[in-house]
Amino acid sequence: MTTGSATIDPEDIARFAGISDQWWDEAGPFAPIHRINPARLGYIKSTLAKHYERDDKSLQSLKALRILDIGCGGGLVCEPLARLGAIVTGIDADRNAIDVARLHAAKAGLPNAPVYTCTNSEDMAAKAKGQFDVVLALEIVEHVADVEVFVRNVADLCKPGGVIIFSTLNKTIKSMLMAKIAAEYILRWVPAGTHDWKKFIRPSTLSNALRRCGAEPFDVRGLVFNPLKNSFAMSDRDMDVNYFIAARKDK
Repeated sequence: MTTGSATIDPEDIARFAGISDQWWDEAGPFAPIHRINPARLGYIKSTLAKHYERDDKSLQSLKALRILDIGCGGGLVCEPLARLGAIVTGIDADRNAIDVARLHAAKAGLPNAPVYTCTNSEDMAAKAKGQFDVVLALEIVEHVADVEVFVRNVADLCKPGGVIIFSTLNKTIKSMLMAKIAAEYILRWVPAGTHDWKKFIRPSTLSNALRRCGAEPFDVRGLVFNPLKNSFAMSDRDMDVNYFIAARKDK
């Protein structure tokens, strides 16, 4: 793993490295990520299609867009985006996760397989500044050691006019009860210790951090769980636990 970074939390990386071989197990420790994947992929696809004036229904709606997924894990988002025609790069500080992502992509036989690299956001920003049309930071900012530095790295990697999308956990009492206590200790959706509520971040705080880096938020949506359908869906109103922010890189 790589940990020589102001944003990397070594304890978090070690925690995920221990279960990285289970990224693609829909019943394993990453089951919640598999559950939210349809909703978050739908949001990413529709947001990018609208921004870049593409046909959202097209099987190649993201064709030729250069997309970077920071904290890509085993590639659960990278592969579907590549199937939609995007040129995808996935990075993660967990070398085990990168190995899993590479192996799974190879087995899938994708014609334009994602390129995976074990690195951190600082090192990537130093060598690929302004090279991506889209930068994704999904379920990762609540794990970083320095939010301001991380957001700056994300913004630096995006081209002017490009799109940045974050998804993370709001800092509310409801998120403490549902995303921390219930998810980890009652429902056992994720291993105990996965999240630190102190690192959860309010939409206003993240929006202001983006603005300081020359990116203007243009959409904020919640992600809510429907227990009757056992699935997640986007919400225009409920952002109390999970939410997405999409921002345009202006400069």
